[in-house]
Amino acid sequence: DVSTSGANWNLQVPADLINLRLILVSGKTKEFLFSPNDSAADIAKHVYDNWPMDWEEEQVSSPNILRLIYQGRFLHGNVTLGALKLPFGKTTVMHLVARETLPEPNSQGQRNREKTGESNCCVIL
Repeated sequence: DVSTSGANWNLQVPADLINLRLILVSGKTKEFLFSPNDSAADIAKHVYDNWPMDWEEEQVSSPNILRLIYQGRFLHGNVTLGALKLPFGKTTVMHLVARETLPEPNSQGQRNREKTGESNCCVIL
């Protein structure tokens, strides 16, 4: 067994579950197992309730501001992993960000941003 780094890259994911590797803006990652019936809101709550020790600096005040980004898109809270057609028994990477509101659909997004005069943009590297 050569996995001395603590990373569980070769962890066997159960065939009926989906392994999510969540990446913070800081670049820290952690993996969690979820069922296809779990929604983005369920995942946010689970991660909040089981906040990893080494994510302490990124701790948030409420699970309601945790947002998942999959393939560049913010997921709404009621979207389930099954609805995203994620592969069972495999690892899917998502970004996890703290954000009060979901971005508006594109048509209004620009206008609203100019009105408030502030931008809550985050760069994902």
